[in-house]
Amino acid sequence: MTFLSLNMSVLAVIVPLMAAPICVLLRHSGLAWAWATAIAGITFVLSIGLLQHIMANGTLVYEMGGWDGPWGIVYHIDEVSALVVMIVAAIAAVVMPYAKLSIEREIPKERHYLVYCMFLLCMAGLIGMAVTGDAFNLFVFLEVSSLSSYVLISLGNDRRALTASLRYLIIGTLGATFYVIGLGMIYMMTGSLNMTDLATSLPEVQDTQTIHVAFAFVIIGFGLKLALFPLHIWLPNAYTYAPSAVTAFLAATATKVAVYAMLRLIYTVFGDVNPFETYGLRGVMIALALLGMFAGSLLAIFQTNVKRLLAYSSIAQVGYMVLGISIGNAIALEGGIIHMFNHALMKGGLFMAMGCVFYMVGSTDLKDMAGMGKRMPLTAAAFVIGGFALVGTPLTVGFISKFYLVQGALAEGWWPIAFMIMFASLLAVIYVWRVVEVMYFQKPADGDLSYNEAPIAMLIPTYVLIGAAVYFGTDATLTSEISLNAAQTLLGGSK
Repeated sequence: MTFLSLNMSVLAVIVPLMAAPICVLLRHSGLAWAWATAIAGITFVLSIGLLQHIMANGTLVYEMGGWDGPWGIVYHIDEVSALVVMIVAAIAAVVMPYAKLSIEREIPKERHYLVYCMFLLCMAGLIGMAVTGDAFNLFVFLEVSSLSSYVLISLGNDRRALTASLRYLIIGTLGATFYVIGLGMIYMMTGSLNMTDLATSLPEVQDTQTIHVAFAFVIIGFGLKLALFPLHIWLPNAYTYAPSAVTAFLAATATKVAVYAMLRLIYTVFGDVNPFETYGLRGVMIALALLGMFAGSLLAIFQTNVKRLLAYSSIAQVGYMVLGISIGNAIALEGGIIHMFNHALMKGGLFMAMGCVFYMVGSTDLKDMAGMGKRMPLTAAAFVIGGFALVGTPLTVGFISKFYLVQGALAEGWWPIAFMIMFASLLAVIYVWRVVEVMYFQKPADGDLSYNEAPIAMLIPTYVLIGAAVYFGTDATLTSEISLNAAQTLLGGSK
């Protein structure tokens, strides 16, 4: 193997991490954006190479400084973690070209360099969470991504962005504290923080009260981070009032990485313990996932701000992912994993479409989008296609995810759950149709229907994600293969 092949996992973290402070040194808005865009592109190329390497050669274990685990810090990258790295890097590479005009419109010029610095730090933290094989380093990278997210959200042009950021900070800190307390209890019982080592040590102490409590702390901590209902209260305001480019990036990546981290802990670290059976986790997780699917969709129906509507929709979509993880067979788990990728495409594209609207109109309130179908036909069409994906229409990625989830539920003989998956999708029709109706069948209050489309520099990245949501809905061979292999590997560790 070449030097690059051996070190791609480390470079994917180090490149954006080391590049972030340079944005502060550059200061100039245009130079900082060009630098951050180039770094995002380089990281995306590295992520593609990493995924190809893993698919060809199997799991990659990188030992820092040549120190074997559990004594040294280890990166452990399999197909699903490589897929998550590619999701983060790909979304960043698409959002950065889009971000220039969006940030110029929404954030004072003297703060632009700060946005790009925090953006790269957030990307490094999210990628680090996906590749690390050390449970404490997972906490460190979680905090790197979270702290930069708090800053990014607070930079929104609405003063309520500060309140949203503060709420996220408080709840995010609470979630991280829960996780690190649980981790401390696990270390007390096993003497290790290496994930592979923990997987072999935990079965010996699985029946102790300490491990029971530790597992509860860890799950609640990640439940807060991934906005699992009812631990979601930070998410709606954070997505609504953050700058448009920030919302698009965080909505497409942050919760997906948190879902992956919880997935890895359940199936890898606690895999031999089988927490679904040992701790009775399956029923609780399925119930919370179903509640999230319906509560998120129902709350979305009554929103008057489209960014807030999409934020509540994200809570519902997290429910689908957690449901796939909780059902526990290979088909359902494949559906949960593939939905992390699929949701990143469609929700990133939808929030970018809303950023185009905000750039031209200065608002994402539903009432201000009347007649948008004629005034901004390309932007409106992007939203409609993304809405079809949210609903789960055939030939879109949403259909692929829900097909596997329904198949997984039916494989267990759980007809009611399969029915609820399909019914929750019908609720998405209602809130998507509310937006479509206003855009195409209502006229603006001033009667102005003149053509006034968003800049091409914002439309092209939007259509890259929306187009990918259609492409991977018509040809899901790659994502299905990766997700199925990952599901079978993970289930092999949960007996």
